[in-house]
Amino acid sequence: MTTSPCAPCVDHLVVLAADLASGVAWCERTLGITPTAGGEHPLMGTHNRIFNVGSPAHPRAYLEIIAINREAIPAIPSSARRWFDMDDAALQQQVAEQGPQLIHWVASVPEVAAQCAALAALDIERGAIITASRPTPNGLLQWQITVRDDGLRLMDGCLPTLIQWGSTHPCDSLPASGVQLQRLTLQHPQATTLQAACDAIGVGPLAAVAAGSAPRLTALFATPLGAVTLSSLPEKKAAA
Repeated sequence: MTTSPCAPCVDHLVVLAADLASGVAWCERTLGITPTAGGEHPLMGTHNRIFNVGSPAHPRAYLEIIAINREAIPAIPSSARRWFDMDDAALQQQVAEQGPQLIHWVASVPEVAAQCAALAALDIERGAIITASRPTPNGLLQWQITVRDDGLRLMDGCLPTLIQWGSTHPCDSLPASGVQLQRLTLQHPQATTLQAACDAIGVGPLAAVAAGSAPRLTALFATPLGAVTLSSLPEKKAAA
């Protein structure tokens, strides 16, 4: 599988939902649009809805609402876990109680093996590079992606999963949605380590890194409803 060389960029943001119906309803309520594109991931037993959030700052970005497909059997070994910590019981409970939420981001890179080697030099194991695909009305999408056997997101979701696309990218056929990604911010107690890792794989300029007492991935969007901020650590509402 080949792809055209390009600089690392924000590929997509991952919103986890208990099921796609609740994910679509959340999107309509929160971002003011109804996502229509998406498909199945036979390898992982998951499915999604996606829409274009490209902007001048992040021209080939999309947002993915993903959920476990309870009617599908994953093709991965029974000892392995799904990507993005989707099999983590605590994360599943959090989503069940609080609703769909931003949990991770994925960076597109020109040579995924080289970026994995750069992380390994920092003693960071990004995971195996696997080949995945899903059918679409416009043909088969194919990509290489880093997935650990334990399914773990690194640095609490702040260090991106890496992806290298084949000849076709989802944004090639996704129309403008009216939602645009304006800014991505990464907060982590180990901000220095996170910054070094991001710089090593060439994604340092894509997101602001800040120190904080708790990990937090924050994305700012322009939407039909106005400016909307999504966070991986939703603030608890004060008691009335």
